[in-house]
Formats: sequence, structure tokens, C-alpha cells
Amino acid sequence: MPILTLTCVGDVPEGAAQRLSDRLGTYWRTEPGRVWVRLLRLAPEDYAENDVLPLPGKWPVFVQVLHREPPTGDALAAEACALTLVVAEVLARPAERVHVSYDPAARGRQWFGGVAVR
Repeated sequence: MPILTLTCVGDVPEGAAQRLSDRLGTYWRTEPGRVWVRLLRLAPEDYAENDVLPLPGKWPVFVQVLHREPPTGDALAAEACALTLVVAEVLARPAERVHVSYDPAARGRQWFGGVAVR
């Protein structure tokens, strides 16, 4: 049940959320409807880096990942790398501008329709 929230500075290609969910569903080998992607757009004027003006096409993407139980160790590193490459490709951004972070495990703290993730 991975849920990804991407905050993208600047424009994104049309249909990017669906392409990301499809590609990541294949990566995680999930059944249809089990990978959710929320793609949020942030206007460039609402983003800043101190003493730097990022160029269009090199705007960052911030990815938050929620898993029932997130991977650890080498599996976490491999997944973060794979996610970075998929996001960079689909959104046409440099991989070094894709920033991935993981939320704590959803088990016991996330509810869907009033039912806790176990």
C-alpha cells in the first residue's frame, strides 16, 4: 500500500501521476489500485534556496513515502535509488533534484475508512 506524495516545483508533464503510479506498481509488483500517488504542484515563486536561483527544468521534487512497514538497510537504499530514477525520468528532472524521505510505518497509525492498517 505505498502512498507517495510528491511536491513538484514548477510544471509537470500531463498524466505524470498515473505514469508514476503505474511504474511504481510494477516496481513493487503490487495488484492494481495498491500504489497511490498524490502530485502537488508548487509555483516557482513559492520556492526558494538561499543565494541560488534554480533554473527552469531543474526545479526540485520532494517525495514522501508511506509504507505499511518501510524497508530498512540496503533494501531502503535500493528502493530510494529506484524511486529517484523513476521520478526523475517521468517528471523530466535531474535525479540530483529528486529528494526522497520516508514516513514512519503506517501500521497502527494510518486508517482507511475507519479501519487501521495492521
